[in-house]
Amino acid sequence: MDQQPKKIKKPRGKARLLEGKCIACGARCQASCPSDAIEMNAKEEPIISAEKCISCQKCVKICPGSAIEMYFTPEELKILEELAAQGGAAVPAEEEEKKQEKTTDSGIAAWKGVWVFVEQFEGHAHEVSWELLGKGRILANDLGVELAAFVLGDNVRHLADEAFCWGADKVYLMDSPLLKHYRTTSYLKGCVDIINKYKPEIVLMGATGLGRDLAGAVATDLKTGLTADCTSLTIDTKMRLLEQTRPAFGGNIMATILTETHRPQMASVRPHVMPKPEYKAGAKGQLIEEPFTMKEEDIPTKVIEIIHTASEGSVNIAGAKILVSGGRGMLSLDNFKMLERFAEMIGGVVAGSRCAVDEGWVKHDRQVGQTGKTVHSKLYIACGISGAIQHLVGMQDSDFIIAINKDKTAPIFDVAHLGIVGDVMEVIPSLIEKFKQTNAHPTE
Repeated sequence: MDQQPKKIKKPRGKARLLEGKCIACGARCQASCPSDAIEMNAKEEPIISAEKCISCQKCVKICPGSAIEMYFTPEELKILEELAAQGGAAVPAEEEEKKQEKTTDSGIAAWKGVWVFVEQFEGHAHEVSWELLGKGRILANDLGVELAAFVLGDNVRHLADEAFCWGADKVYLMDSPLLKHYRTTSYLKGCVDIINKYKPEIVLMGATGLGRDLAGAVATDLKTGLTADCTSLTIDTKMRLLEQTRPAFGGNIMATILTETHRPQMASVRPHVMPKPEYKAGAKGQLIEEPFTMKEEDIPTKVIEIIHTASEGSVNIAGAKILVSGGRGMLSLDNFKMLERFAEMIGGVVAGSRCAVDEGWVKHDRQVGQTGKTVHSKLYIACGISGAIQHLVGMQDSDFIIAINKDKTAPIFDVAHLGIVGDVMEVIPSLIEKFKQTNAHPTE
């Protein structure tokens, strides 16, 4: 009997970086590597260990700058030439791997659509829900899919009508007396049931107190990934992946995170990070109602009473049109009183950086930044703030930014529309005096 010719094992090569092509995308290659073969240098470029590389090519596929290639030794190139001459025979292991990848891709393909969770309290939607519908519309258009909202609550059908006006093509409604007040167990059950049934590929939630609790619970139950506090969401149209960008490593870099092998892709965004879309009164869409099947006795927590509180002197800086914000350069609490006088003259509100809060110069509810609030004011005046990335992510989307700092190399000037290089202790008193003389007030 003739023996079958032995198949030659096809070389798979090793990954290597092409010099000068890395675009410092946020360490996507490192995040995708299953064998920890990639480390990042000070320039945010990958250092690839050939010894650890398992030739999976994930870093090659995910690199947006085509900066990584598979390298073959001369001996491996010779084997490839022989395989080409024989018609490209491959080893069974490779065939099995391709089969497995195809099966995984097929499962992922069943998930379609972009969904936004409409957070509500006592029948009133949180503004972040409509902001996310604006971003969701862009993502849905890039993917060529529907944009949907999903609402849980009691007597909240009117929020479905609102969602259509803010851009949703479809709304999934789960209305039940048991959903009147937020409880993790009940809302988790409702969200998971509806997501598993209709399989959206992307789910967006607000990074509010409620949203942080719910999003983490839902992602855990669905066994998928969740990127919290995103500052940017885009679509890799080639791979149909949600690019989720957020500050990482204490805010020192911006990391872009992908959920490649699980669905849905989940992300949360803080209020006022994304702009609202255009409101279209009278817009209509498809409403799908789903029953809530849980029983009261199966929910371990009860809401006895809701007490509305507001601390004396508290201000919602996230909704302020004009903010005068101070940082380390203000030096003392007495100097912050100068900012208060200036803010009062121009119809603004005083805020501060984390440093100012830590020093006790301004209350925590007025902190702007990654660990404070995200603002989208019409005018933002940064006084003595250097511009650490933790602060920038909280204010860089303001309509007009004025920075005052004596250090001309301060990062705050990179995002400012107008920069004043000078001592804030001299500039602010001069502005106060000028406003006194002209009795000027900004127009809205």
